[in-house]
Amino acid sequence: MRIAQISTLHERVPPVGYGGTERVVHYLTEELVRRGHEVVLFASGDSLTSAKLCACVPQALRLSGQVSDASVHNAIQLDRVVEQLDNFDILHFHNGHSHFPLSNLLGIPHLNTLHGPLHAPEQKLLYTHFHQVPLVSISETQRQPVPGANWLGNVYHGLPNDLYRYQATPRPYLAFIGRISPEKRLDRAIAIATAVGLPLKVAAKIDPVDTPYFHDHIEPLLKNNPLVEFVGEVDDAGKQDLLGHALALLFPIDWPEPFGLVMIEANACGTPVIAWRNGSTPEVIRQGVNGYLVDSIEEAIAAVGRLEQLDRSRIRSHFEVCFSVTRQAEDYEHLYRHLIQARRCQSPAHRTPVYA
Repeated sequence: MRIAQISTLHERVPPVGYGGTERVVHYLTEELVRRGHEVVLFASGDSLTSAKLCACVPQALRLSGQVSDASVHNAIQLDRVVEQLDNFDILHFHNGHSHFPLSNLLGIPHLNTLHGPLHAPEQKLLYTHFHQVPLVSISETQRQPVPGANWLGNVYHGLPNDLYRYQATPRPYLAFIGRISPEKRLDRAIAIATAVGLPLKVAAKIDPVDTPYFHDHIEPLLKNNPLVEFVGEVDDAGKQDLLGHALALLFPIDWPEPFGLVMIEANACGTPVIAWRNGSTPEVIRQGVNGYLVDSIEEAIAAVGRLEQLDRSRIRSHFEVCFSVTRQAEDYEHLYRHLIQARRCQSPAHRTPVYA
């Protein structure tokens, strides 16, 4: 198949540090190329890919630090996609809804994977108005605010099996990876680690919008707490070391997480996850298999005491079966073929003639 993968321009593909959507686009694109498809990646010019790259900005917008209106670059990116429509069998959008007004005019099959939460009030209006756009969720829970949207399928994220190595023997510390923001609840992780007396290694970024929250709520917890080590953003090699050697990843979210890529990154290393029962976590974490689901700090503290009951090799095996990029690519290939075949059946050459 001739496939267009249309990424966001906020981060490069793959991202240098934090950036879940662009990381998922990268793994999927590389796997589709490996499987013999002709893939064009519409992304920032500093992206690294085995596909043909159509650079829509010279550098990822966040890293460039020079862009005040990203919508301009998004419009140019869409125009470049439209210019090349004849070169594709399918368009796969990962960059939001800017193309929705053109959906009925594109003339070729397309789908849109939604990578973010859908609980904002405007979301229902958006997906009701553009009811014709085929959508893909990344968890069943993600759909709940807009159940009547045009859901084509659900595809869980996947990672290459060789991206992270299985680590059989952990070291005595806990890990936290993510943004420092109110919904990620680093404060809960600090409380858990402090209560059980284990070091907590924190790999996180602080967006400008969350800087006041960090100074007001998190920074005081870091002062005079020798158990907490703040290491900043980490790349894949850094995650291998941080996650692979951790007793567990703490995922104490306080919002309806659409998926939570770091959970399967930890599992790929054989590391279990202690996650709040919120959003997608019950779909990713099987209780007592690849981690524990909890509803309070007290339950999380108790779960730390049960980590030795989990088999790290079984956690890795569970990841390979459920969350590999091979499985993800196969799921998307099925959706691509479904849309392509449906479009062929709708074309005049395939319609059954009706005689007066």
